[in-house]
Amino acid sequence: MTELEVVLAVARRSSFRGAAQELGMSTTAVSSAVAGLEARLKVRLFNRSTRSVALTDAGQRYVERIAPALDEIRSAGEEAGSGPDTPSGTLRINAPQGTALLLMESVLSQYALRYPQVRVDIVSESRLIDIVAEGFDAGIRLAESVPQDMIAVRLTGDFRMLVVATPEYLKRHGTPEHPRDLLGHQSIGMRMSHGGIYHWELERDGEKLQMDLPVRMAFNELPAIKEAVLQGLGIGFITEWFIGRELASGALTPVLTPWCQPFGGLRLYYPGHRFVPARVRALIELVHELRPAGAVRTQEMR
Repeated sequence: MTELEVVLAVARRSSFRGAAQELGMSTTAVSSAVAGLEARLKVRLFNRSTRSVALTDAGQRYVERIAPALDEIRSAGEEAGSGPDTPSGTLRINAPQGTALLLMESVLSQYALRYPQVRVDIVSESRLIDIVAEGFDAGIRLAESVPQDMIAVRLTGDFRMLVVATPEYLKRHGTPEHPRDLLGHQSIGMRMSHGGIYHWELERDGEKLQMDLPVRMAFNELPAIKEAVLQGLGIGFITEWFIGRELASGALTPVLTPWCQPFGGLRLYYPGHRFVPARVRALIELVHELRPAGAVRTQEMR
């Protein structure tokens, strides 16, 4: 079991040192555990270099097979050891970048106070993953991105992407009155996980436009995008909930708001085809408690 946990941690972190920190082991112990398992399996699970660690094709197939099974074993042990209704262990959640603060303010702070025996581990990243294969209890994504075979619970209401800039920037460069006017502005772009730049999608009265603006700077992190816009370096297209304070204070000014249509907000999702740990059920119940009208279920929880 320890060797399997080590393999999964190295796969998640792409690093022996990162896995050691996650598991509370020495790097040498992690390396020895992987080497011992590889020797018994007679197959190399990881390609190693001085700069990187990556799964081999055989390692990828192995991890995909053992991750769900190990998760079931872990959940069964927790259920037997602490009782099915006692939240304990580590709650691992995969979430989009930039959402950890929102979650902390809205849900996780109360969860942590209510269930001190649970350790909360949030991993933020832009790529979509298989939460079961990568050892997560639950995921958080926009409603449109939740896999069909998952149970989804509403975390937020609908929100918008807003075109924003500082008042000083708009004074210098002018306020766009139509999306076409944006072509005369420098933008702060979002670098997507596939490497491309996010296309701004605007819509009004059935007219849909996809804008590819001149990009002055590009980041794959929302805080950096917001900071660049706040510095007056360009115009941005940022999720409304992420800039609520700046909008309220006047530090950022929204433009073209009739073209910024609402879409489904964030959803907490988790697999419903297996035992749901008490720590996950407790989080779901808290979300329902805080937002009693917000639950969206695609199937019955088992």
